Amino acid sequence: MRPGIRAADTRQAHSDVRPSALSCVSVRENGRVTSPHGPAPDDSPLPASPRLIATDLDGTLLHDDKYVSERTIAALAAAEEAGIEVFFVTGRPARWMDVVSEHVHGHGLAICANGAAVVDLHAGGKLLQVRPLERETALAVVQALRDAAPGTTFAVEQSTGIHYEPAYPPFHQDPGATIATAEKLLQVPEQVQGQQAEDGAAAPVLKLLAHHPDLTPDGFLAVARTAVGDRAIITRSSPSALLEVSGPGVSKASTLALCCAQRGISSDEVVAFGDMPNDLEMLTWAGTSYAMGNAHPDVLAAASGRTVTNNEDGVAIVIEQIVARRLADGH
Repeated sequence: MRPGIRAADTRQAHSDVRPSALSCVSVRENGRVTSPHGPAPDDSPLPASPRLIATDLDGTLLHDDKYVSERTIAALAAAEEAGIEVFFVTGRPARWMDVVSEHVHGHGLAICANGAAVVDLHAGGKLLQVRPLERETALAVVQALRDAAPGTTFAVEQSTGIHYEPAYPPFHQDPGATIATAEKLLQVPEQVQGQQAEDGAAAPVLKLLAHHPDLTPDGFLAVARTAVGDRAIITRSSPSALLEVSGPGVSKASTLALCCAQRGISSDEVVAFGDMPNDLEMLTWAGTSYAMGNAHPDVLAAASGRTVTNNEDGVAIVIEQIVARRLADGH
């Protein structure tokens, strides 16, 4: 029986313990987000002996209806049976991972919130590692974007849930959400007292969300990166002008690199899949990468290979080929 969609999964505007001591393999951050065209479909060879598959979810592994197809479920299980670890690497918070929690095998881990959190799906999304956006940094980003793009509204994604400004685009409210200005939501912990502290207002900030009602998605991203500079990592995964802001050096790629280092897996042994700008660093870090047929032009240009769309099970098709080759080689 397929897992159902949670109410939060239907929101178009959105894509969620301890710091790691490991140094991170260098990855490119805040990469380009526009390009005149993508390459022709690529016939690059399959990787020789991959040890880990890293895949985005929305627009990549999941169909547009937010389900995992039966073919993909079978392919994920076949990869694990063949000794290839699978990591889900997503902009989603842990509380939106029910749709895939039954399909992560072995280790049970997933990378959420664009690299800000590593969670154990076998333990109900328990946070194992957090790479937070410091509140002072988030407040500086808010001010910079208010100045550079008037009309921007914000939401704050914490480890305990999401909170947002009154003018932020409406969506199905998460339980316990607070509605207030970003400046109030981002008060430093020592300023949060009483009931607010009990409700988790002092919990780590995983990412800041910024929405603009008029700018184009890539146009807003370019304006924001210019205004903020290297104070934070800014990317996007939504079809609307919604930006996702993480702490300096925090991305899908850098957290995946940490997880791989802990397992003795090199980037050359990783196959990655993605479709949007928040996947770019991961795709360029992995030894082999595939852009979905429905991917953003920059993703098509950055990946070493291309597969068909998410609705055509593009990830499953490549995994099936990898597993078949592995079995043919006697592994």
